[in-house]
Amino acid sequence: MSQAKRYARKQAKARQRRRLNAQERLDRDRRQAQQAAEALHQALEELGLPETLVSEIEGRLQSQQKLLGKIVGVMFPALFGCRTPSELCRVRGWDKNWPSRLLHALPKRSWLKRLRRLGLEVLVPLWRHVATKGAATQSRWQWTWAVDDSVFRKYGEELSLVGHGWSGQQHRVLAGIDGLLLVVVIGDGKLVVPVDVAIRRPNPVGAGGPCRDKLRWAQTMIDERLAALRNRGLELPPPVCTADTWFSDSKFMTHVRQKHQGTLLVEGKTTYSFTLSDGRHVHGHDFLHGQWPWRDHPWEPWVRYVRLQAKSPTYGDVTVVIVDEPGQDRFYLLCLETTLSGPQLIRRWRRRHWIEFVFRVLKHLLATESGQVHSEDAYYGHLVLRLMGSFVLFYTSRVICKGRLTMEEIIFSLKHYWRFVDMEPLELQALS
Repeated sequence: MSQAKRYARKQAKARQRRRLNAQERLDRDRRQAQQAAEALHQALEELGLPETLVSEIEGRLQSQQKLLGKIVGVMFPALFGCRTPSELCRVRGWDKNWPSRLLHALPKRSWLKRLRRLGLEVLVPLWRHVATKGAATQSRWQWTWAVDDSVFRKYGEELSLVGHGWSGQQHRVLAGIDGLLLVVVIGDGKLVVPVDVAIRRPNPVGAGGPCRDKLRWAQTMIDERLAALRNRGLELPPPVCTADTWFSDSKFMTHVRQKHQGTLLVEGKTTYSFTLSDGRHVHGHDFLHGQWPWRDHPWEPWVRYVRLQAKSPTYGDVTVVIVDEPGQDRFYLLCLETTLSGPQLIRRWRRRHWIEFVFRVLKHLLATESGQVHSEDAYYGHLVLRLMGSFVLFYTSRVICKGRLTMEEIIFSLKHYWRFVDMEPLELQALS
Protein backbone atom coordinates (compact mmCIF):
# COMPACT_ATOMS: atom_id res chain seq x y z
CA MET A 1 0.00 0.00 0.00
CA SER A 2 1.39 3.40 -0.97
CA GLN A 3 2.01 6.15 1.58
CA ALA A 4 -0.81 8.28 0.10
CA LYS A 5 -3.36 5.47 0.31
CA ARG A 6 -2.24 4.57 3.84
CA TYR A 7 -2.60 8.19 4.96
CA ALA A 8 -6.05 8.53 3.35
CA ARG A 9 -7.23 5.31 4.96
CA LYS A 10 -5.93 6.43 8.36
CA GLN A 11 -7.73 9.76 8.10
CA ALA A 12 -10.97 8.07 7.03
CA LYS A 13 -10.84 5.82 10.09
CA ALA A 14 -10.14 8.83 12.29
CA ARG A 15 -13.21 10.65 10.95
CA GLN A 16 -15.31 7.56 11.51
CA ARG A 17 -14.15 7.31 15.13
CA ARG A 18 -15.01 10.94 15.77
CA ARG A 19 -18.58 10.38 14.56
CA LEU A 20 -19.20 7.73 17.17
CA ASN A 21 -20.21 8.90 20.58
CA ALA A 22 -18.56 7.65 23.75
CA GLN A 23 -21.13 4.93 24.49
CA GLU A 24 -21.00 3.53 20.97
CA ARG A 25 -17.22 3.37 21.11
CA LEU A 26 -17.35 1.59 24.46
CA ASP A 27 -19.86 -0.97 23.18
CA ARG A 28 -17.77 -1.56 20.07
CA ASP A 29 -14.59 -2.07 22.09
CA ARG A 30 -16.38 -4.47 24.44
CA ARG A 31 -17.63 -6.54 21.49
CA GLN A 32 -14.16 -6.56 19.98
CA ALA A 33 -12.66 -7.74 23.28
CA GLN A 34 -15.19 -10.58 23.48
CA GLN A 35 -14.48 -11.47 19.85
CA ALA A 36 -10.72 -11.51 20.57
CA ALA A 37 -11.16 -13.78 23.61
CA GLU A 38 -13.31 -16.24 21.65
CA ALA A 39 -10.83 -16.27 18.76
CA LEU A 40 -7.97 -16.86 21.20
CA HIS A 41 -9.76 -19.81 22.76
CA GLN A 42 -10.53 -21.22 19.30
CA ALA A 43 -6.83 -21.01 18.41
CA LEU A 44 -5.89 -22.86 21.60
CA GLU A 45 -8.46 -25.56 20.85
CA GLU A 46 -7.27 -25.99 17.25
CA LEU A 47 -3.64 -26.27 18.30
CA GLY A 48 -4.44 -28.95 20.87
CA LEU A 49 -2.85 -27.13 23.81
CA PRO A 50 -5.71 -27.86 26.25
CA GLU A 51 -5.51 -31.63 25.67
CA THR A 52 -1.72 -31.96 25.69
CA LEU A 53 -0.01 -29.27 27.69
CA VAL A 54 -2.67 -28.92 30.39
CA SER A 55 -2.99 -32.65 31.06
CA GLU A 56 0.77 -33.10 31.30
CA ILE A 57 1.20 -30.28 33.79
CA GLU A 58 -1.87 -31.40 35.75
CA GLY A 59 -0.32 -34.83 36.19
CA ARG A 60 2.92 -33.42 37.51
CA LEU A 61 1.18 -30.97 39.83
CA GLN A 62 -1.35 -33.63 40.94
CA SER A 63 -4.13 -31.10 40.47
CA GLN A 64 -7.66 -31.90 39.30
CA GLN A 65 -8.79 -28.37 38.44
CA LYS A 66 -8.59 -26.88 34.95
CA LEU A 67 -5.29 -25.13 34.34
CA LEU A 68 -5.93 -23.59 30.93
CA GLY A 69 -6.90 -20.22 32.36
CA LYS A 70 -3.82 -20.11 34.58
CA ILE A 71 -1.51 -21.19 31.76
CA VAL A 72 -2.93 -18.51 29.49
CA GLY A 73 -2.50 -16.05 32.37
CA VAL A 74 1.19 -16.91 32.64
CA MET A 75 1.58 -16.59 28.86
CA PHE A 76 -0.53 -13.43 28.51
CA PRO A 77 -0.58 -11.45 31.77
CA ALA A 78 -1.52 -8.37 29.73
CA LEU A 79 -4.73 -10.08 28.57
CA PHE A 80 -5.89 -10.19 32.19
CA GLY A 81 -5.17 -6.50 32.75
CA CYS A 82 -1.85 -7.17 34.49
CA ARG A 83 1.82 -6.69 33.74
CA THR A 84 3.39 -9.61 35.61
CA PRO A 85 2.15 -13.04 36.78
CA SER A 86 2.49 -11.92 40.42
CA GLU A 87 0.18 -8.99 39.76
CA LEU A 88 -2.16 -11.40 38.01
CA CYS A 89 -2.36 -13.55 41.14
CA ARG A 90 -3.35 -10.54 43.24
CA VAL A 91 -6.08 -9.54 40.79
CA ARG A 92 -7.48 -13.04 40.30
CA GLY A 93 -7.09 -14.22 43.89
CA TRP A 94 -4.77 -17.08 42.95
CA ASP A 95 -2.01 -18.49 45.09
CA LYS A 96 1.00 -16.17 44.65
CA ASN A 97 3.29 -19.22 44.24
CA TRP A 98 1.13 -20.71 41.48
CA PRO A 99 3.08 -19.33 38.47
CA SER A 100 6.35 -20.53 39.99
CA ARG A 101 4.98 -24.05 40.56
CA LEU A 102 3.52 -24.08 37.08
CA LEU A 103 6.82 -23.14 35.44
CA HIS A 104 8.72 -25.64 37.63
CA ALA A 105 6.31 -28.45 36.73
CA LEU A 106 8.23 -29.59 33.65
CA PRO A 107 12.02 -29.86 33.22
CA LYS A 108 13.91 -27.96 30.53
CA ARG A 109 13.91 -30.92 28.13
CA SER A 110 10.12 -31.22 28.32
CA TRP A 111 9.60 -27.54 27.59
CA LEU A 112 11.87 -27.68 24.53
CA LYS A 113 10.24 -30.91 23.37
CA ARG A 114 6.85 -29.23 23.66
CA LEU A 115 7.90 -26.29 21.49
CA ARG A 116 9.57 -28.48 18.84
CA ARG A 117 6.56 -30.79 18.68
CA LEU A 118 4.27 -27.80 18.21
CA GLY A 119 6.38 -26.63 15.27
CA LEU A 120 6.26 -30.07 13.63
CA GLU A 121 2.51 -30.47 14.17
CA VAL A 122 1.92 -27.14 12.44
CA LEU A 123 4.42 -27.46 9.59
CA VAL A 124 3.93 -31.09 8.52
CA PRO A 125 0.21 -31.01 7.59
CA LEU A 126 0.62 -27.57 6.06
CA TRP A 127 3.42 -28.77 3.78
CA ARG A 128 1.53 -31.90 2.77
CA HIS A 129 -1.48 -29.79 1.88
CA VAL A 130 0.53 -27.31 -0.21
CA ALA A 131 2.56 -30.09 -1.90
CA THR A 132 -0.59 -31.24 -3.73
CA LYS A 133 -1.19 -27.78 -5.21
CA GLY A 134 0.19 -26.20 -8.36
CA ALA A 135 3.52 -24.48 -8.77
CA ALA A 136 1.98 -21.00 -8.35
CA THR A 137 0.45 -21.92 -4.97
CA GLN A 138 3.67 -23.53 -3.79
CA SER A 139 5.64 -20.40 -4.69
CA ARG A 140 3.33 -18.32 -2.49
CA TRP A 141 3.83 -20.73 0.45
CA GLN A 142 7.61 -21.04 0.36
CA TRP A 143 9.46 -21.62 3.63
CA THR A 144 12.21 -19.29 4.75
CA TRP A 145 14.25 -20.25 7.79
CA ALA A 146 15.29 -17.31 9.98
CA VAL A 147 17.67 -17.45 12.93
CA ASP A 148 18.50 -14.60 15.30
CA ASP A 149 19.63 -13.98 18.84
CA SER A 150 18.44 -11.51 21.43
CA VAL A 151 19.41 -10.55 24.98
CA PHE A 152 16.49 -10.67 27.41
CA ARG A 153 17.26 -8.29 30.22
CA LYS A 154 17.12 -9.95 33.63
CA TYR A 155 16.17 -7.92 36.69
CA GLY A 156 16.75 -8.94 40.28
CA GLU A 157 18.81 -11.94 41.37
CA GLU A 158 21.09 -13.20 38.62
CA LEU A 159 20.98 -16.83 37.59
CA SER A 160 23.82 -18.87 36.12
CA LEU A 161 22.25 -18.16 32.73
CA VAL A 162 22.81 -14.41 33.05
CA GLY A 163 25.75 -12.93 31.20
CA HIS A 164 26.67 -9.71 29.46
CA GLY A 165 25.74 -9.25 25.82
CA TRP A 166 25.08 -6.57 23.24
CA SER A 167 21.44 -5.52 22.92
CA GLY A 168 20.56 -4.17 19.49
CA GLN A 169 17.33 -2.71 20.87
CA GLN A 170 19.04 -0.65 23.57
CA HIS A 171 22.36 -0.23 21.68
CA ARG A 172 24.55 -1.14 24.64
CA VAL A 173 25.96 -4.06 26.59
CA LEU A 174 23.66 -5.18 29.39
CA ALA A 175 23.21 -8.06 31.81
CA GLY A 176 20.70 -10.55 30.51
CA ILE A 177 19.98 -14.00 29.14
CA ASP A 178 21.14 -14.64 25.57
CA GLY A 179 18.45 -16.51 23.65
CA LEU A 180 18.74 -17.96 20.15
CA LEU A 181 15.52 -18.46 18.19
CA LEU A 182 14.79 -20.38 14.98
CA VAL A 183 11.54 -19.71 13.11
CA VAL A 184 10.01 -20.69 9.79
CA VAL A 185 8.40 -17.86 7.84
CA ILE A 186 5.75 -19.20 5.48
CA GLY A 187 5.14 -17.08 2.41
CA ASP A 188 5.40 -13.34 2.91
CA GLY A 189 4.53 -13.61 6.60
CA LYS A 190 1.33 -15.64 6.25
CA LEU A 191 2.46 -17.57 9.31
CA VAL A 192 5.56 -17.44 11.52
CA VAL A 193 6.21 -20.70 13.37
CA PRO A 194 8.84 -20.90 16.14
CA VAL A 195 10.48 -24.31 15.87
CA ASP A 196 13.39 -24.21 18.33
CA VAL A 197 15.00 -22.05 20.98
CA ALA A 198 18.26 -22.24 22.90
CA ILE A 199 19.76 -20.31 25.81
CA ARG A 200 23.52 -19.94 25.95
CA ARG A 201 25.26 -20.45 29.28
CA PRO A 202 27.83 -17.64 29.48
CA ASN A 203 30.25 -19.14 32.01
CA PRO A 204 29.73 -22.90 32.31
CA VAL A 205 31.68 -24.84 34.93
CA GLY A 206 32.86 -28.41 34.89
CA ALA A 207 33.62 -30.73 31.99
CA GLY A 208 31.08 -29.05 29.69
CA GLY A 209 33.05 -25.81 29.16
CA PRO A 210 33.65 -23.83 27.15
CA CYS A 211 30.14 -22.92 26.07
CA ARG A 212 28.83 -23.71 22.60
CA ASP A 213 28.83 -20.45 20.66
CA LYS A 214 25.93 -19.05 18.66
CA LEU A 215 27.18 -20.41 15.36
CA ARG A 216 27.32 -23.99 16.59
CA TRP A 217 23.96 -23.60 18.30
CA ALA A 218 22.37 -22.29 15.09
CA GLN A 219 23.94 -25.07 13.02
CA THR A 220 22.70 -27.74 15.44
CA MET A 221 19.19 -26.31 15.55
CA ILE A 222 18.85 -26.20 11.75
CA ASP A 223 20.27 -29.73 11.35
CA GLU A 224 17.96 -31.24 13.97
CA ARG A 225 14.78 -29.54 12.72
CA LEU A 226 15.42 -30.50 9.09
CA ALA A 227 16.19 -34.08 10.17
CA ALA A 228 12.96 -34.21 12.18
CA LEU A 229 10.96 -33.06 9.14
CA ARG A 230 12.65 -35.66 6.95
CA ASN A 231 11.82 -38.34 9.52
CA ARG A 232 8.17 -37.32 9.13
CA GLY A 233 8.42 -38.14 5.42
CA LEU A 234 8.67 -34.61 4.03
CA GLU A 235 10.66 -34.05 0.86
CA LEU A 236 11.61 -30.41 1.31
CA PRO A 237 13.40 -28.29 -1.31
CA PRO A 238 16.87 -26.96 -0.43
CA PRO A 239 16.34 -24.55 2.48
CA VAL A 240 17.02 -20.82 2.30
CA CYS A 241 18.21 -19.58 5.70
CA THR A 242 18.53 -15.90 6.62
CA ALA A 243 20.50 -14.39 9.48
CA ASP A 244 22.13 -11.11 10.41
CA THR A 245 25.81 -10.23 10.18
CA TRP A 246 26.68 -12.09 13.39
CA PHE A 247 26.18 -15.42 11.56
CA SER A 248 28.28 -14.61 8.47
CA ASP A 249 30.73 -17.44 9.05
CA SER A 250 32.30 -19.29 6.13
CA LYS A 251 32.13 -22.68 7.89
CA PHE A 252 28.47 -22.18 8.71
CA MET A 253 27.67 -21.21 5.10
CA THR A 254 29.62 -24.17 3.74
CA HIS A 255 27.89 -26.56 6.14
CA VAL A 256 24.41 -25.42 4.99
CA ARG A 257 25.48 -25.80 1.36
CA GLN A 258 27.15 -29.22 1.66
CA LYS A 259 24.78 -30.97 4.06
CA HIS A 260 21.44 -29.51 2.98
CA GLN A 261 22.25 -28.11 -0.51
CA GLY A 262 20.78 -24.89 0.86
CA THR A 263 21.66 -21.20 0.96
CA LEU A 264 22.58 -19.07 3.97
CA LEU A 265 21.86 -15.41 3.19
CA VAL A 266 23.40 -12.74 5.42
CA GLU A 267 24.06 -9.01 5.31
CA GLY A 268 27.67 -8.23 4.41
CA LYS A 269 30.11 -6.03 6.29
CA THR A 270 31.95 -2.98 5.02
CA THR A 271 35.33 -4.59 5.76
CA TYR A 272 34.90 -7.63 3.50
CA SER A 273 37.07 -7.74 0.37
CA PHE A 274 36.10 -9.25 -2.99
CA THR A 275 37.45 -9.78 -6.48
CA LEU A 276 34.78 -9.20 -9.13
CA SER A 277 34.47 -11.23 -12.32
CA ASP A 278 36.16 -8.41 -14.31
CA GLY A 279 39.25 -8.51 -12.03
CA ARG A 280 38.51 -5.44 -9.91
CA HIS A 281 39.30 -5.59 -6.18
CA VAL A 282 36.60 -3.99 -4.03
CA HIS A 283 35.54 -3.83 -0.40
CA GLY A 284 32.14 -3.81 1.21
CA HIS A 285 32.46 -0.05 1.61
CA ASP A 286 32.61 0.28 -2.19
CA PHE A 287 29.31 -1.59 -2.53
CA LEU A 288 27.62 0.95 -0.26
CA HIS A 289 29.02 4.14 -1.79
CA GLY A 290 30.15 3.33 -5.35
CA GLN A 291 28.43 3.69 -8.70
CA TRP A 292 26.94 0.51 -10.16
CA PRO A 293 24.80 -0.49 -13.16
CA TRP A 294 21.48 -0.46 -11.32
CA ARG A 295 18.45 -2.48 -12.35
CA ASP A 296 14.85 -1.78 -11.32
CA HIS A 297 13.23 -4.31 -9.04
CA PRO A 298 10.39 -6.00 -10.99
CA TRP A 299 8.05 -6.37 -7.96
CA GLU A 300 8.86 -3.34 -5.80
CA PRO A 301 8.74 0.15 -7.35
CA TRP A 302 11.61 2.57 -6.68
CA VAL A 303 13.85 -0.26 -5.46
CA ARG A 304 17.09 -0.79 -7.38
CA TYR A 305 19.53 -3.66 -7.14
CA VAL A 306 22.75 -5.05 -8.60
CA ARG A 307 23.60 -8.77 -8.68
CA LEU A 308 27.33 -9.55 -8.89
CA GLN A 309 29.43 -12.69 -8.97
CA ALA A 310 32.63 -12.33 -6.98
CA LYS A 311 35.37 -14.29 -5.25
CA SER A 312 36.20 -13.81 -1.59
CA PRO A 313 39.42 -14.92 0.13
CA THR A 314 37.26 -16.15 3.03
CA TYR A 315 34.11 -17.54 1.41
CA GLY A 316 35.27 -18.48 -2.10
CA ASP A 317 32.80 -17.97 -4.95
CA VAL A 318 29.93 -15.81 -3.73
CA THR A 319 26.87 -13.97 -5.00
CA VAL A 320 26.50 -10.33 -3.93
CA VAL A 321 23.26 -8.35 -4.22
CA ILE A 322 23.44 -4.58 -3.58
CA VAL A 323 20.09 -3.05 -2.63
CA ASP A 324 19.21 0.63 -2.88
CA GLU A 325 15.77 1.84 -1.88
CA PRO A 326 14.43 5.30 -1.04
CA GLY A 327 14.51 6.33 2.58
CA GLN A 328 16.84 3.49 3.60
CA ASP A 329 20.58 3.10 3.89
CA ARG A 330 22.12 1.08 1.10
CA PHE A 331 23.13 -2.46 2.05
CA TYR A 332 24.34 -5.61 0.35
CA LEU A 333 23.49 -9.28 0.78
CA LEU A 334 26.00 -12.11 0.66
CA CYS A 335 25.72 -15.85 0.09
CA LEU A 336 27.68 -18.63 -1.55
CA GLU A 337 27.33 -18.77 -5.31
CA THR A 338 23.70 -19.52 -6.20
CA THR A 339 21.34 -19.57 -9.17
CA LEU A 340 18.68 -17.55 -7.33
CA SER A 341 18.04 -14.18 -8.94
CA GLY A 342 18.52 -10.84 -7.22
CA PRO A 343 14.78 -10.19 -6.65
CA GLN A 344 14.35 -13.69 -5.21
CA LEU A 345 17.17 -13.13 -2.71
CA ILE A 346 15.79 -9.72 -1.76
CA ARG A 347 12.33 -11.19 -1.20
CA ARG A 348 13.76 -13.94 1.02
CA TRP A 349 15.73 -11.33 2.97
CA ARG A 350 12.57 -9.29 3.55
CA ARG A 351 11.10 -12.27 5.38
CA ARG A 352 13.94 -12.27 7.92
CA HIS A 353 12.42 -9.23 9.58
CA TRP A 354 9.48 -11.31 10.78
CA ILE A 355 11.77 -12.79 13.43
CA GLU A 356 12.29 -9.25 14.73
CA PHE A 357 8.51 -9.00 14.90
CA VAL A 358 8.39 -12.15 17.03
CA PHE A 359 11.00 -10.76 19.43
CA ARG A 360 9.10 -7.48 19.67
CA VAL A 361 5.93 -9.36 20.57
CA LEU A 362 7.83 -11.37 23.17
CA LYS A 363 9.51 -8.39 24.79
CA HIS A 364 6.78 -5.77 24.51
CA LEU A 365 3.35 -7.34 24.30
CA LEU A 366 4.03 -10.54 26.25
CA ALA A 367 6.37 -8.89 28.80
CA THR A 368 9.16 -11.47 28.73
CA GLU A 369 11.56 -9.31 30.72
CA SER A 370 9.05 -8.67 33.50
CA GLY A 371 8.86 -12.33 34.58
CA GLN A 372 11.18 -13.26 37.44
CA VAL A 373 12.01 -16.94 37.94
CA HIS A 374 14.74 -18.54 40.01
CA SER A 375 15.91 -21.62 38.14
CA GLU A 376 16.97 -22.67 34.67
CA ASP A 377 14.05 -25.05 34.16
CA ALA A 378 11.56 -22.36 35.18
CA TYR A 379 13.08 -19.83 32.80
CA TYR A 380 12.83 -22.28 29.92
CA GLY A 381 9.17 -22.74 30.82
CA HIS A 382 8.78 -18.97 31.03
CA LEU A 383 10.32 -18.42 27.58
CA VAL A 384 8.70 -21.40 25.83
CA LEU A 385 5.23 -20.52 27.10
CA ARG A 386 5.64 -17.02 25.74
CA LEU A 387 6.92 -18.34 22.41
CA MET A 388 3.79 -20.47 22.23
CA GLY A 389 1.81 -17.41 23.24
CA SER A 390 3.27 -15.30 20.44
CA PHE A 391 2.46 -18.04 17.95
CA VAL A 392 -1.10 -18.39 19.27
CA LEU A 393 -1.56 -14.62 18.94
CA PHE A 394 -0.14 -14.65 15.43
CA TYR A 395 -2.25 -17.67 14.47
CA THR A 396 -5.34 -15.95 15.91
CA SER A 397 -4.84 -12.67 14.08
CA ARG A 398 -3.64 -14.06 10.73
CA VAL A 399 -5.61 -17.30 10.35
CA ILE A 400 -8.75 -17.16 12.46
CA CYS A 401 -9.42 -13.40 12.34
CA LYS A 402 -7.95 -13.22 8.80
CA GLY A 403 -6.32 -9.89 9.48
CA ARG A 404 -9.45 -8.19 10.82
CA LEU A 405 -7.77 -8.01 14.23
CA THR A 406 -4.05 -7.49 14.62
CA MET A 407 -2.00 -8.83 17.50
CA GLU A 408 -1.79 -5.34 18.98
CA GLU A 409 -5.57 -4.90 18.80
CA ILE A 410 -6.16 -8.25 20.52
CA ILE A 411 -3.77 -7.38 23.34
CA PHE A 412 -5.10 -3.83 23.71
CA SER A 413 -8.78 -4.75 23.75
CA LEU A 414 -8.38 -7.62 26.23
CA LYS A 415 -5.99 -5.66 28.42
CA HIS A 416 -8.34 -2.69 28.79
CA TYR A 417 -11.73 -4.46 28.66
CA TRP A 418 -11.06 -7.76 30.44
CA ARG A 419 -13.73 -6.88 33.04
CA PHE A 420 -16.41 -7.18 30.33
CA VAL A 421 -15.18 -10.43 28.73
CA ASP A 422 -16.92 -13.69 29.59
CA MET A 423 -14.91 -16.82 28.70
CA GLU A 424 -15.16 -19.60 31.29
CA PRO A 425 -12.42 -21.95 29.87
CA LEU A 426 -9.88 -19.12 30.18
CA GLU A 427 -11.23 -18.14 33.61
CA LEU A 428 -12.28 -14.76 32.26
CA GLN A 429 -15.54 -13.88 34.01
CA ALA A 430 -17.28 -10.63 33.17
CA LEU A 431 -17.29 -8.37 36.24
CA SER A 432 -19.50 -5.60 34.85
